[in-house]
Amino acid sequence: MKKISFWVMLLIALTAVQCKKDLNDPGSNKNKGKQQLTKTYPADIAVQWMNLMLDFFKTAPTATGNAAFSRHYAYIGIALYESVVPGMPANRSLAGQLTGLEELPAVENNQKYNWALSANAALAEITRKFFAYLPQSNLSQIALLEETLAIEYGSQSTPEIVQRSIVFGREIANAIYEWSESDGYKNASNPFSAPADKIGPGFWVPPATPSVQSIPYWKNLRRMVAGSEQGAGLPAPPTYSTDPNSAFYKMVKEVYDASPAPGSEERAMAFYWRDVPGTTTPGHYISILKQVLDNEKHGLDMAGLSFAMCGIMVYDACISTWETKYQYWLTRPVSYIKNVLGHSSWEPTLGTPPHPEYPSAHSSLSAANAEALTSLFGDNRPFVDHTFDYLYNETTDPLLFKARSYSSFRAMADEAGLSRLYGGIHYRFSIEQGLIQGRKVAANIQQKLHFK
Repeated sequence: MKKISFWVMLLIALTAVQCKKDLNDPGSNKNKGKQQLTKTYPADIAVQWMNLMLDFFKTAPTATGNAAFSRHYAYIGIALYESVVPGMPANRSLAGQLTGLEELPAVENNQKYNWALSANAALAEITRKFFAYLPQSNLSQIALLEETLAIEYGSQSTPEIVQRSIVFGREIANAIYEWSESDGYKNASNPFSAPADKIGPGFWVPPATPSVQSIPYWKNLRRMVAGSEQGAGLPAPPTYSTDPNSAFYKMVKEVYDASPAPGSEERAMAFYWRDVPGTTTPGHYISILKQVLDNEKHGLDMAGLSFAMCGIMVYDACISTWETKYQYWLTRPVSYIKNVLGHSSWEPTLGTPPHPEYPSAHSSLSAANAEALTSLFGDNRPFVDHTFDYLYNETTDPLLFKARSYSSFRAMADEAGLSRLYGGIHYRFSIEQGLIQGRKVAANIQQKLHFK
């Protein structure tokens, strides 16, 4: 068991002095005569940790593959959920439901817990582990936030409840992290080369210098939900051809013709969903969730549920996407546009990622995330995304990184996919099929995984 920090020990001492005062406080747990539920605590606890995670993503957005940050999304969300679900009577643990997660630490019978402290301890511990690659200056921010929130939310609990709650949260985080270490991610970037039947015109060529973005073996990772990939396989893309009348030629030419002009709405859309450098793509999804939780003043119960559900769906959709990418090894638009269409000086609006083109990961992952958000917060729900307000400069460019409005979460996913066409890095066919794949994976998970 990890030692409780000096500041938390100080908190325990201070609360012991304040016990008599707390007995007269109507908000005190001791006056309620029963376990205080998770929903009585605000989502702000999770929101503050999400803010810190977003800062970390911005600090090192290429520390691992962009898509690989879906692991952070999933496992951190699960740790939060499991640290507070005992205080959610209508909900159930994911142990025994997620692949390989058979058992988790349990709460003590007939004992009270401060779920804010459990969540805080769990998020601090799992964040510390998943961002261990960052410099000490960043890691010290974890300890500071942990101690700040412990003092804020522990001031009306007894020393025994404080310690019990913190210990439980840390035990959950450590158990989730230990489980995560066996999912196969360590081999995702092993050396690789194109198989013999995937060499030649129409096929993607691996970069000469290995890239953490390629993650060729991500397809082999353990899925969160067994069978989430059922029916999510995609049809083969149009047959490669240089004939101007062929479907393939027309598919690529659309990318060239859609090249956005400087200062255009289409260019702004492409850059808004670029994500790296910036929040990373999974980080962008966390930012969206954080805004919803904060704007609508949800409780800690919804924060735990939504963080876990969204992360799980995005993670499994990511595995299916990379499985399909390395099934077809489809060439990127830039190669065809330069070598077949003859536009040798053409460059895409965004940098071309170093992995096969089909399907569009932004489409599949965004679709899965949107399905989770829709099931949680409702369909046809207008939303304004302020993720990149920190980059917006109206004087320099009135459109670039300006907050974007959507009629629904699904509409937002559709735009995320379409942005890759204007970015010059994906075909419309790949975008449309990616959306289908992400929605199918999400639907499978909704049928198989039970939070209640």
